[in-house]
Amino acid sequence: MRLIVMGQQAFGKDALAKVLETGTDEVVAVYCEPDRDGKPVDPIKTFALEKGLPVHQPAHFKDQETLDQLASYNADLMIMAFVNVFVPEAARDTPKHGSICFHPSLLPLHRGPSAVNWPIIMGSTRSGFSWFYPTDGLDEGDVLLNWQCEIGPDDTVIDLYFKKIYPAAIESVPEVCDLFRSGNPPHIGQDDSQATYERRCTKKHAAIDWHKPVGQVYNLIRGTNPAPGAWTTFDGAELSIFDSARVDGDGVSGRVIEVSDDGVTVQCIGGRILLKRVRPAGGDKQPASAWAAASGLQAGDTLGAS
Repeated sequence: MRLIVMGQQAFGKDALAKVLETGTDEVVAVYCEPDRDGKPVDPIKTFALEKGLPVHQPAHFKDQETLDQLASYNADLMIMAFVNVFVPEAARDTPKHGSICFHPSLLPLHRGPSAVNWPIIMGSTRSGFSWFYPTDGLDEGDVLLNWQCEIGPDDTVIDLYFKKIYPAAIESVPEVCDLFRSGNPPHIGQDDSQATYERRCTKKHAAIDWHKPVGQVYNLIRGTNPAPGAWTTFDGAELSIFDSARVDGDGVSGRVIEVSDDGVTVQCIGGRILLKRVRPAGGDKQPASAWAAASGLQAGDTLGAS
């Protein structure tokens, strides 16, 4: 088949590399976002140019010239691997078999831009990814295939996405192509009654309330590690929190129970959180024990609003 690969960053580059590695299909063009002043060149663009592939970077697909250029490649399928630019129907339907798009959740669950963060924050035990037929609605099209995995009790975004979803999704790209090559690719309708949509997970969502149950606090820290990063305050200064562990113990919520070489132990409702790696405002990520020593934190102090 003649393929157009549209994507960005490492995922787009690795999806393109997998297609080329397989060697079954011909990549006729690569589309990615426009270059940004002061930002590194997108890895998918660099890789595509190294392979001698034509690269296009339209800011949108509203004008006829851009659509005509897309159509000129006479593609059978467009693979949309991590795409932020809205691609209208006129562009999506240009290839013979249309387009197929990647999303890092089990659709119809967790439609939206932070589909890896929210399942962890919400305490879910399973996630995965979907390849679906994009429509003008956000992540609403029929599903081609789903892949499921477990969310471990201590998994962070790094564990779930980079160690589980990402590698499996890249390996699935040839399967996606094979399903279209078969001539009868699945169209599994999404059950809208089961659909969830969450907005982008930002700093405001990552503020820790130490007066919440320990499970909720731990899930928030895991689900925002490494980005946007859970945070609290000490003496009015912000402190971002990354690696942590859940431990047993009772006491006054928000109170620092212990400062040790292992980190800083903070009380929540029904349990405690051991902070292992943190980043003070304007500083670098560091062991929580080092930050505590530098800031003068002691057992009995309070984090966040008292």
